[in-house]
Amino acid sequence: MIEVTGARAVHLVRRPDGLPKEDDFAFVDLPLSHLGEGKILVENVFLSVDPYMREFMDVVWPLDAPLEGRAIGRVLKSRHASVPEGALVFHRAGWRTHAVIDGADARVLPPHAGLSPSIFLAGLGGTGLTAYVGLKHIAGLKGGETVFISSAAGGVGSMAGQIARLLGAKRVIGSAGSEEKVSFLIDEIGFDAAFNYKTGDIRTLLRRAAPDGIDVYFDNVGGAHQEAAIDVLNDGGRIAWCGAIAQYNSPDPPSAPRNLFDIVGKSLTVRGFLVRNFRHLQGEFEAFLLPHLQAGDVRSVEAVTRGFDHIVSGFIGMLEGRNVGKSIIEV
Repeated sequence: MIEVTGARAVHLVRRPDGLPKEDDFAFVDLPLSHLGEGKILVENVFLSVDPYMREFMDVVWPLDAPLEGRAIGRVLKSRHASVPEGALVFHRAGWRTHAVIDGADARVLPPHAGLSPSIFLAGLGGTGLTAYVGLKHIAGLKGGETVFISSAAGGVGSMAGQIARLLGAKRVIGSAGSEEKVSFLIDEIGFDAAFNYKTGDIRTLLRRAAPDGIDVYFDNVGGAHQEAAIDVLNDGGRIAWCGAIAQYNSPDPPSAPRNLFDIVGKSLTVRGFLVRNFRHLQGEFEAFLLPHLQAGDVRSVEAVTRGFDHIVSGFIGMLEGRNVGKSIIEV
């Protein structure tokens, strides 16, 4: 085996102004830290790029330092008793080719016949868990209800539509940004209706797709989508709010929905959530979804960009909506 002494990593070198640009980032060669007791050396295989990262680039992540992100890596060396060499592990030292991390911070992944390990960044990862938590534990989706999902052709949205069906939804509606994505939602992953939000007033398009109203709104977008959903929600409806991609790249975030007081008049419930606060439900979620993935009833929709050198362009493309499904980099 070739001795690995360094890693290639991506640094943020400038705070993005609006949509990030390639020169906001730099590829940097770094030495690896000492493999001390309890540490493992991983070679990354798959890396996740996600919308939340854009928001973190404004204030959370420091400049000129490796970025953070979910990753699947193969263990090249281990000094941790519970992490064998050769194992595939889930960890958070993304945006780099190799990393030395605490073995206790890595999850050894079980092999699932017929499923790519990338599924632990997509359908069985935080993406799928977000959809499951939002629908089941935040919105309390009940059988026979109508669900609307914004950004439905993205990673979380595509899983939310399929999981809503498994939870008994009567009608599943999605919005997307192109006619191709609308066709994908209806023809390939079983949405009952979908619309291209760029073709007209979102409120009108949603009312047309949901003439009897909606009971649950899974919000990945915020802004005008949220205002339209409040208008179309039935009395006692619920909003599970996990993202606001409409404002991540804008220096002037959209104003609050003009119909906020309808939340009172309709007795609506709006609850935001972060999936990191629901990691304890990972086992429950996997037991629920894995049989459907193995049977082919549910698809883990993945948009894979190949090559570490393309991680920045893959990230920007995801923010521009060029992906269908979960954006993943295959190193």
